[in-house]
Amino acid sequence: MDIELYVYDLSKGLARQMSRQFLGTQIDAVYHTAIVFGGIEYYFGAGVQTTYPGATHHGRPMEIVKLGRTELPIEVILEYLESLKAVYTAESYDLFLHNCNNFSNDFAMFLVGKGIPEHITSLPQTVLNTPFGQMLKPQLDQAMRGITQAPTPPSAVPRPDASARRTSNGTAATSSTKSNRSASNGQVPGVVRNITQLGVLESYLQSAKDSCAVIFFTSATCPPCKLVYPAYDELAAEAKDKAVLIKVDTSQAYEIASKYQIRATPTFMSFLKGEKEGEWVGANESQLRGNVRLLLQMAHPPHPHSQLRLPTLQKHHKQPVTYTKIPPIDKLVAKLGSYSSDPAVLSLKNFIAARQTSFAANAPLPSLPSISAFIQNAVKTIPQASLFPIVDLFRLALVDARVTGYYAEESSHATVLSVLSTVNSTADNCPYTLRIVTVQMACNLFTSPLFSSQLLSNPTLATPLTHLVASSLLDSSHPQIRVAASSLAFNIAARNHLQRLDGKPDLLSVDTQVELLASLIEAVGKEEESKEGLKGLLLAIGLLAYEAPKDGEVAEVCQLLEAGRVVGEKKKAFEMELEGLIKEVGMVVT
Repeated sequence: MDIELYVYDLSKGLARQMSRQFLGTQIDAVYHTAIVFGGIEYYFGAGVQTTYPGATHHGRPMEIVKLGRTELPIEVILEYLESLKAVYTAESYDLFLHNCNNFSNDFAMFLVGKGIPEHITSLPQTVLNTPFGQMLKPQLDQAMRGITQAPTPPSAVPRPDASARRTSNGTAATSSTKSNRSASNGQVPGVVRNITQLGVLESYLQSAKDSCAVIFFTSATCPPCKLVYPAYDELAAEAKDKAVLIKVDTSQAYEIASKYQIRATPTFMSFLKGEKEGEWVGANESQLRGNVRLLLQMAHPPHPHSQLRLPTLQKHHKQPVTYTKIPPIDKLVAKLGSYSSDPAVLSLKNFIAARQTSFAANAPLPSLPSISAFIQNAVKTIPQASLFPIVDLFRLALVDARVTGYYAEESSHATVLSVLSTVNSTADNCPYTLRIVTVQMACNLFTSPLFSSQLLSNPTLATPLTHLVASSLLDSSHPQIRVAASSLAFNIAARNHLQRLDGKPDLLSVDTQVELLASLIEAVGKEEESKEGLKGLLLAIGLLAYEAPKDGEVAEVCQLLEAGRVVGEKKKAFEMELEGLIKEVGMVVT
């Protein structure tokens, strides 16, 4: 998919003619930019806005810059865009510090790995460097808001299904692509299927052979049928992908009506695990709701854990643990010696310093590809004892979801893997400082939902992460490393838990869950010092085990390693502080 930058001149040529006279320096334009792909233009003004290309009140662009191509899936792009909307709000707009060009630069960095032309992003500072620019800053900002934050003309607002409608090969794709992909046979879950052909009906029933299905036989001349249409639609939405709900109009589907011997409408038939389960007649909404919900329970029996009261465990899974404390930056950078003056290091340092202001979200992104190249080279050339400052700087940059989102889609995840591999390859010989900042860095990868999914579903990332947790939990000399490792284990378990709660397949493979769980149970048995470390371990164990398959390998490893006994024995040492959590996790693993 081609990515373009639309460049506009808000001054309509006046800047080129009069800037030297008023400011004492030549300015060619007052730039406004937007990112364009898939037939949609994205820009920042009154929040993140969309329009058809060139259809805003700014008119036609003065220049169109080809930024490159992206192979990222459209659903990934739109998910990243959602994270940008939290940064680029209407209230945060600032003509000089946080404007449309900053948005375009951030979005371009994610899409094609490079920012927009520097002469555009540097324009605000060029103006502020002049005496009149600094003096007129408040007036200019106020005067331009009516232009920069004007609403998109109603005729130019894309339809909800038009966002990036074309993928890289030109085929149709909408924002619902993600949910479409998750459904079997291209079906959209939670939707009633209207069917008139016997072969199509049988294919849908076949797709539900491991769950359940309901057929609603109706007809155009059946007024009572229409009374329960809304309830049937609601049940389909409620069932999501756990059942297939079908509607057959017998006045059109003669072959289907004949095969199923339908003599009256409305008639309902239910199927469980591929076999007919029941049949009833009549437009009784209460009966319909009760029968369908009972069928769902039969097809998908609730897990025993769902009956447990676990208030402590259940309130600790929505927010990841991150490490945001900033050390003295100058001292940290100085530890890099001759590398401290490298442009990549300086850009990281400046970015972190900019984020320390009250306008952290306004900090312009550094050149992330340059930083990646530096880190990948550093792990090969800098002695391990001196490597931790650059990893610590990287940790601090990853606090920003824009940065984390970029590395979620980096080719082969080379930068993150280079750091993880360096620490994992040294086993017990890894310096304390390098190991702890690496574990903390890994925790900060969870600031972006894009990366948290990638981390666990991709074995290339999940395996070294699991190894990092396991080896760090074995560090008997440094409680802080064990605490950080338990936090990382919690982040991993919590993200997988959220996926499971949504009724979706686990992100972590079963083998990875078993390996991680074994390490955590062993670590719980050895932890005698740190209440904070034990809390993270218990939460991770509980979330991994909660609603795991009853006869699966996760439940089996809990039994084999006597997780219930190991967890219960911690009550003696931590009874007052963690009694409730110990009790709840004990119930889940027993």
